[in-house]
Amino acid sequence: MRCQLDVGTSTESWEKAAANAVDTAAKTLRDLRIAEVVTLDMHLEDGKVLTYRTKIRLSFKYHEDAD
Repeated sequence: MRCQLDVGTSTESWEKAAANAVDTAAKTLRDLRIAEVVTLDMHLEDGKVLTYRTKIRLSFKYHEDAD
């Protein structure tokens, strides 16, 4: 089992930001197991939320490539 930190973003919500992080990671990692929310933050401009950011810790099963 391995772990990796990823960050997802969304203009709508932290939940969608987390889902975006998982969707992106799933394109290059196999056997994703658990996603744990580490931090939530927002990118602000002129006192308004531009982007929700969710940092997640992903655990996944590691497969060594056969030579």
